[in-house]
Amino acid sequence: MAQKFGNGRWVQEGFLDNRIEGTVVGRIVIAGVGPVDLYLKGNFKADIAGQVIEFRNRRFEDDEIAAQVIGDMENPQIGTVNLISFDPHPNLVPHPYVEWFSTRSNHYRFELDAGDAWIVAEAKRGVIEEQSRRIREALAALAEGSGQG
Repeated sequence: MAQKFGNGRWVQEGFLDNRIEGTVVGRIVIAGVGPVDLYLKGNFKADIAGQVIEFRNRRFEDDEIAAQVIGDMENPQIGTVNLISFDPHPNLVPHPYVEWFSTRSNHYRFELDAGDAWIVAEAKRGVIEEQSRRIREALAALAEGSGQG
């Protein structure tokens, strides 16, 4: 069963970086959990492949129920990309969609409204570059140990 993060409203903000082929690293701030670092095997879908994306959810709710429902999720998240795209399905209006499986076989996904995520301009990648490097260095060994790196 997929954990949908309260239909996306429990996802506050974050970034995902797919500039290194075969891996996505990032940080997502989630209600009831806080910041969660990710190291995922795989790539974004072709529409945003090789990019860095940021997102800020205008519908975010810091709901106390979030801690009860998802407070025990793995942190950090090590796993595999299922689908990360700004245009996930030809029959739907384009919108940010993020879905992955953890090494414990938990299935996570969230969708945001169009405009709540964007590709980070090259000139503004400096801060994210440093965070991505730290996350990649900290979690690569864990991912390799789990068969995910």
